[in-house]
Amino acid sequence: MENEWRPKISGGRCFAQWHLSDLFPLDLLSHSLPQGGHALSGVHTVQAEGARGVHMTSPLSFPSSQVFVNCLMFPHEFSIMVTLKTTCSKREYLLSVVQEEKKQLLLGLRFSEEQLQLVYHSPRGRERLSFQRVWLADGHWHTLVLALSGHHASLTLDCGVTLEFHDRPFPADLSTAGSRIHIGSRKLWSGMFSGLLRQLVLLPGSDATRRVCPAGNPRLAELAVPPVLKDLPGPPDDFCTDVQVQDGGSCTEVMVSRMQKGFFFFIHGNTALISMLKGKEHLDYVDGHQDLYTSSETYGLEVFQIPSVGLFAAMAHRSSKPGSGIYRWRDGRFELHQNITTFEAHSWKHFIIGNKVFLVVSNSRGPVSSGKEASVIYKWSDKKQKFLRYQTLETYSARDWEAFHIQNQAFLAVANHRKGNGEHKINSVIYKWNPGTRAFEVNQTILTSGAYDLEFFTVGPYHFLAVANAFDGTSTSIDSTIYIWLRGAFQHFQTIRTFGATDWEMFRIGDRVFLAVANGHMLYMHGKSLYAINSTIYELDLNAQMFLRFQDIVLVCLFAVDWEFFTLGDEHFLVVANSYNGLSYSLNSVIYRWQGYEGFVPIHWLPTIGCSDWEFFSTMEGSFLMYSSARQSFTKVFKLKTR
Repeated sequence: MENEWRPKISGGRCFAQWHLSDLFPLDLLSHSLPQGGHALSGVHTVQAEGARGVHMTSPLSFPSSQVFVNCLMFPHEFSIMVTLKTTCSKREYLLSVVQEEKKQLLLGLRFSEEQLQLVYHSPRGRERLSFQRVWLADGHWHTLVLALSGHHASLTLDCGVTLEFHDRPFPADLSTAGSRIHIGSRKLWSGMFSGLLRQLVLLPGSDATRRVCPAGNPRLAELAVPPVLKDLPGPPDDFCTDVQVQDGGSCTEVMVSRMQKGFFFFIHGNTALISMLKGKEHLDYVDGHQDLYTSSETYGLEVFQIPSVGLFAAMAHRSSKPGSGIYRWRDGRFELHQNITTFEAHSWKHFIIGNKVFLVVSNSRGPVSSGKEASVIYKWSDKKQKFLRYQTLETYSARDWEAFHIQNQAFLAVANHRKGNGEHKINSVIYKWNPGTRAFEVNQTILTSGAYDLEFFTVGPYHFLAVANAFDGTSTSIDSTIYIWLRGAFQHFQTIRTFGATDWEMFRIGDRVFLAVANGHMLYMHGKSLYAINSTIYELDLNAQMFLRFQDIVLVCLFAVDWEFFTLGDEHFLVVANSYNGLSYSLNSVIYRWQGYEGFVPIHWLPTIGCSDWEFFSTMEGSFLMYSSARQSFTKVFKLKTR
């Protein structure tokens, strides 16, 4: 290799013959990141202030021999370059080299409030190089370069002020034999780095400052940033790729205690917030928790939280009397809270605008008296503690609503299934919230074909809307469409052939983005329906700029009508709603677990009857799955038993 560092070995010691033009940086951070785009437990990508970094929720390490290949001696002259973002002012480690057998710290780079230290082992015992008045914990990106040469040490922050230190020289015989390099820790939970890390580079024999400064953006000066942190598109600013549940806290010590209590955390802006499920949870089995006997069959569920009020479940019932039920979670069970008159409701969608909480229902038919179809938006009244009618929108056998925000503007999209004359090729509508009139107005229409479901999602700076087209009047073998938001409207992005598609489910595993489609059945003209068909999971390929087939869920999905993705600890799951096989509605729905390169594999079979929808939720009592039945006046809540 042209730029390879080749130290010479003589008399059992390394005498590196370095030439400044031949040195190359050793990217230590890349050794701890997912390889080949695969997810790695304990590593989460976060984008903040226009740059991506990694947040670590467990200690990461690799053998020193992976970087010290030709020589097991730490270079006598070197520089360490770090780009970080943190709010923690307590002592945390950025890097350490630990001799495994003796459990001895050979070298460690750590910081605390107004101080950065290089700790190392020498013949005289443990020594420290300390730089005072170094402020890093302000919630912004910073790049620092620590350079050592002979008796001289210097620290340069953001290509600006350089602090110098003259003391004893760094030992020339620091052996790395039998050691491991730990990223963001010193092998222990205590002192683990709680912020974001974008760059961690060791440059033997040279001061990295000369290579990167001056820089256009000194806080993000680059020497060797891992490719996974430079790939675009990435998640939006201050957005973690994992589930976010806010809780107070900061720094590693807090993180450790809270993880023991069952929380995770991620970094948001200038504040360290704790969020996650129990890191070591594993799903053992699923147990029946509550049987809910409803007033009618249920086509869809929506579980949501009203701030400072509690957890609710809205059920879309077939019958208009007494209508659809809104249930509230009390003492570990759902209780009926309110009935709302609906007309063969298919789904509910909860959304928030400002501090106002709304629910919108998709009515698939109109009142018998007028026959005109309409769906209704309801707003939560704090005074009356219930939902009140707010706005009515004309729809056509509506199957689904999707609510989302783009650039601080609120939108609602409805999946219109068919008109009263049986025409399935009709417009579905995207509405935009008008702050002046405080109402939704038509912003765009898109031609759909028996639309059944809408799924909005964001990948980096790009916004997508996936439409599940189920029927064109003669066949269920038709294209479903994915749209991308460009110039104030959704434009065509990709079509995917589906078969009576009833649901799209988008989910992330690490940095990977997936879309799962529920294929219901295959029908052409007046032929016989085929129910034993595959449903498919697609993965976004950033190079191809399209979703590619990742995995077929073979034959098991008999008239699949819904997917639900959820995470427990470090494990990821999909549960499918199997509704009908041509003979019976009494079928097993299946939970699949993510197995890495194997994809999703079935692990639990749950008895269901005409299963129409699944919802996952967590409370103080644990984690739950809830399913609705389109064939019986019955809804069931399962509790997930974990260890």
